[in-house]
Amino acid sequence: MKVLVVDDSVTMRRIIINSLKTAGFDDIVEAGNGLEGLSNMEGIELVLTDWNMPEMDGITFVKELRSNSLYADIPIVMITTEGAKTEVVEALKMGVNNYIVKPFDKETLIEKVKATIEA
Repeated sequence: MKVLVVDDSVTMRRIIINSLKTAGFDDIVEAGNGLEGLSNMEGIELVLTDWNMPEMDGITFVKELRSNSLYADIPIVMITTEGAKTEVVEALKMGVNNYIVKPFDKETLIEKVKATIEA
């Protein structure tokens, strides 16, 4: 399964990618913001994205994906510091399939990713 990890923090991308690799995901592409993410969508089957990023934030990125018939059904997990109920509801309304609040542990990440792709 080809996975796209979008986060402006190189460190956070490393943490997410290393966690995914321990769970058997080895085809991983990374991007530093939503614009980069959009240009790296070829063959992507799962997206993990941050909310707060420069150039194009995660919510705008999700809106762009959901409005494009090529990507409308790709599972998306939002990984962010935005943990208030209003933000979670907004993200779900925009089309996010699952939501993880930072900081998180590897087990939570893997559990949510697996639940998302099995849904």
